[in-house]
Amino acid sequence: MEAGGGAAAVAAGGEHDEVRCGGGGGRFVEDWCCACAGLLVGPNPMMARYLYALIFLVTNLFAWTLRDYGDSALAELQRLKVCQGARYCLGAEGVLRVSLGCFLFFFVMFLSTVKTKKVHECRNSWHSEWWPVKVVLWLGLTALTFLAPSPLVQLYGKVAHFGAGAFLVIQLISVTRFIMWLNDCCQSETTRKRCHLQIQVVSIVTYVGSLLGIVLMYVWYAPSPSCKLNILFITVTLVLVQLMTFVSMSSKVKAGYLAPGLMGIYVVFLCWSAIRSEPHTEICNKKAEVATSADWVNIASFVIAVIVIVAATFSTGIDSKCIQFKNAEGDSEEEDDIPYGFGFFHLVFAMGAMYFAMIFVGWNAHHPMEKWTIDVGWASTWVRVGNEWLAAIVYSE
Repeated sequence: MEAGGGAAAVAAGGEHDEVRCGGGGGRFVEDWCCACAGLLVGPNPMMARYLYALIFLVTNLFAWTLRDYGDSALAELQRLKVCQGARYCLGAEGVLRVSLGCFLFFFVMFLSTVKTKKVHECRNSWHSEWWPVKVVLWLGLTALTFLAPSPLVQLYGKVAHFGAGAFLVIQLISVTRFIMWLNDCCQSETTRKRCHLQIQVVSIVTYVGSLLGIVLMYVWYAPSPSCKLNILFITVTLVLVQLMTFVSMSSKVKAGYLAPGLMGIYVVFLCWSAIRSEPHTEICNKKAEVATSADWVNIASFVIAVIVIVAATFSTGIDSKCIQFKNAEGDSEEEDDIPYGFGFFHLVFAMGAMYFAMIFVGWNAHHPMEKWTIDVGWASTWVRVGNEWLAAIVYSE
């Protein structure tokens, strides 16, 4: 999901993996051991997904370097005519160029692996092996973007708005489906008899926690009646939490307090992220003071945000079932089926490339970003608010 929904999305991806593989903590260790062995004995799609995530992480860090430190570190770009003294290859446009290279790489992988069904297909070998070739392809496509004319890169920046939005929607659906799956598991007869008290405690804690989060946001981000926009955001979040609780407790649904409690925590987090994305000069946002230097808090926040982006993209990419529109419950899995949808995995990473470009430039390529900041600006705020409202709508349907 979005950096805002990253923690939940990571949990979603992990749980889906466990359900599909029937594992747990031991299963995770087993996957890594088998993956390392797989490097020597043949294609291993379970290991491959971690290597793709590593490529995505390195690309994120390279884009950040161009944005914050490109002027001093990449003076060689002045030799490229298309860069015009590095002006069109650094800052926001440098981020877009790196993002475009990452997008092209994963889109090529999507086209070459989509509809792969069985592990014995040659496309499984292409997805899981041939790493020297794929690294050269990734580096080549990234380098090629620095020869592209500026109007083409700016056009990609406009298209990236829609790709990043689609990424957020898919992530949102994945998180919501996970919460509903978890609630259904806890509502089953066997689980309720064995863990009734624990489920009730968790339900109450999550529901009260969401209300407490709303109270704290009123205290921190709405200190005076003049903060009308923040008051609106927080009040709408309170209404959404109560609405989701009412829907879950209605006579037709009877879902209990666990699902609305978890969704309440999620939408409160999205609201908090939206307010934190407001420009640092906003007087109502006292917790977001102007960043005059890269202190350890800013650095730690930035590093965590980047890791969450990568982890959220990874977990959403392996959850290909989240956008299946037909009932696939009757389809039985066979031993030679691929463990996750390769095409969907690469498509999510391609859209994730557009997403990290947008949050690195604050959804506005003409908006200057301070060093060690991520997803700051009014455009970022409204995108996160819209994502919060959409999450509540999807849950209530």
